[in-house]
Amino acid sequence: MAYVLLGLAIAAEVLGTSLLKSTEGFTRLWPTVASLSAYAVSFLALSTAIQKGLQVGVGYAIWSGLGTTLIVTIGALFLSEPVTPAKVIGAGLVVAGVVVLNLGGAH
Repeated sequence: MAYVLLGLAIAAEVLGTSLLKSTEGFTRLWPTVASLSAYAVSFLALSTAIQKGLQVGVGYAIWSGLGTTLIVTIGALFLSEPVTPAKVIGAGLVVAGVVVLNLGGAH
């Protein structure tokens, strides 16, 4: 159950971050409400996943790492952001870090 909540937290965080550009600096009401609501759902789901037994360090690493990697991908596919070698290497290092944390004592 904790990992299902973590998945929800990641999806909500990615949605909230994806909407940031459309808020135009929080000057557009509905995109702002949607973005902030998505972040609220994300934090609630993450905190509940941790309360259900997920280790804080591992949960946060997965949440932030996968969120970052997904946002880089969404930026490239849908927001016309360039894919640079530095972005690819950075995303790879983030994923590697999450894997190492999980192998090093998550279970």
